Amino acid sequence: MSAEAIQSRRDWLLSDRPASRMQARLGRAYVAWRRFSANRLAFVGLLIIIGLLVVAAFADVLAPYSPTIGDLKGSRLLAPSAAHWFGTDDLGRDIYSRIIYGSRWTLYVVILVAIIAAPIGLLVGTVAGYAGGWTDAILMRITDIFLAFPKLILALAFVAALGPGIENAVLAIAITSWPPYARIARAETLTVRNSDYIKAVQLMGASPFRIVLRHIMPLCISSLIIRVTLDMAGIILTAAGLGFLGLGAQPPLPEWGTMIASGRRFVLDQWWVAGAPGFAILIVSLGFNLLGDGLRDALDPRSGEQ
Repeated sequence: MSAEAIQSRRDWLLSDRPASRMQARLGRAYVAWRRFSANRLAFVGLLIIIGLLVVAAFADVLAPYSPTIGDLKGSRLLAPSAAHWFGTDDLGRDIYSRIIYGSRWTLYVVILVAIIAAPIGLLVGTVAGYAGGWTDAILMRITDIFLAFPKLILALAFVAALGPGIENAVLAIAITSWPPYARIARAETLTVRNSDYIKAVQLMGASPFRIVLRHIMPLCISSLIIRVTLDMAGIILTAAGLGFLGLGAQPPLPEWGTMIASGRRFVLDQWWVAGAPGFAILIVSLGFNLLGDGLRDALDPRSGEQ
């Protein structure tokens, strides 16, 4: 493609007067991508998350051993070597293979929590911000009650009531994660509910439900995406904490927090048993934080093009 054609397409994307909605959306996406790609650390975070997705998708190919079957007779607590890159645990299982398969459970937790918590927070926040009055007061006081407790402590209480297990841990984390999203959605709603275009939609006879669903919620999504991405690291750490305490994923599932819990007995002499999954949690959490920072810079409508 010639330089003139590339420049022509760039000018079309950056046009101040788009001829269609599609052109406007593509232009906004192009500007956001330019802002994001200019942040090298954010790009590193994106590569880490892409790597996590690839590892989880091809775990069956990448893992040389079974994540649940070990060799107690000849492979117990072996140090890292060419045969076992990250060593083996107290049951003779290959730690590298368990970390590879554990990436699936990490994605399982963060995706399900985001799917459950983000829509709840978005709905509560937009309804409270648009309705105001007693509706706003009641919903925000419920939100304040949840925010008054540390997330891990509240998640521990819910898991203790529901019972240990990865599904109950996901539900408990989701229940404790929605209040910040509700606060963000409410703040965004308060800034736009008295705008001229919202008044115009009201004069056209649109119902409150349609106004909230079609005209207010889309404006809150970019801020919500940023906050959810930044919260992914906290979700991973909370899930690992529940697993460490024996209330999350149960053995023999290769969940990283559970692996650290089983390796804490050998942390002084066989450090790799707990150190390898801990390092995996560190890298993935760092990747989500870097990605969230980049998305915040790219999707912030108040920041100009660099």
